[in-house]
Amino acid sequence: MSAAWYASGYGAWRTARGIVRSLRVYYGDGKRSAAMDRLYGQFVRPGDLVFDVGSHVGDRIAAFRRLGARVVAVEPQPALIRTLRVLYGIDRGVTIEPVAVGRCVGSVELRLNLDNPTVSSASEAFVRAARGAKGWEGQAWTRTIRVPVTTLDALVERHGLPAFIKIDVEGFEEEALNGLTRPPPALSFEFTTIQRDLAVACVARCAALGFTRFNAMLGESHALIHRDWVVAQEMTAWLNALPHEANSGDVYAMLPPVGDR
Repeated sequence: MSAAWYASGYGAWRTARGIVRSLRVYYGDGKRSAAMDRLYGQFVRPGDLVFDVGSHVGDRIAAFRRLGARVVAVEPQPALIRTLRVLYGIDRGVTIEPVAVGRCVGSVELRLNLDNPTVSSASEAFVRAARGAKGWEGQAWTRTIRVPVTTLDALVERHGLPAFIKIDVEGFEEEALNGLTRPPPALSFEFTTIQRDLAVACVARCAALGFTRFNAMLGESHALIHRDWVVAQEMTAWLNALPHEANSGDVYAMLPPVGDR
């Protein structure tokens, strides 16, 4: 797909329509924003640095900024980069990195969902898993563009070690985690029940990085499932037991307290 086609014409109109729909969903609910602040307030303090990997339309950026954090917003989609620059371009507390994140520096083919840009993906396996799956009806990845890739380690080298990393990259989460060797105190990654094995692999990768405490939320509830944080094996069992209808959510991982490391 040419850059000119993406930047103009019918494809750009469909993308703009999808972005406007996402802005209404993600910015139009005060109760949702308050719940998000309560959730992330468990990990983020004023003055902290946060990496928002897969920023999409930036609703998490807004939450992190309300909590007083500085944000490195990572997003490879040209239309969403432009959206983030409109929303946060003059905010000195937000740095926009127009790249994807993977296991090594380079480039990757990004599959675009023009009608729902927030589920565009660099993972062919994710696109295959979604095709025909219950709950994913009507989603179509019809165009591709090549985008630059950096790593979480490279971002840490450039910006410093964050207090928290949020990873939401539509099936590319394990690739992103494999580019991290210096873990932050806490992170989250998105999971879907159409790629349950990927979620389990991400838990294993987090455990290998030294994370010992795990929790999760379902969908956009912004409420942690487990009253007490669990170990990796329990998190894996919980993911494997989820019904398909649960669809998606986020796993949270924390390093042990400093005195226990």
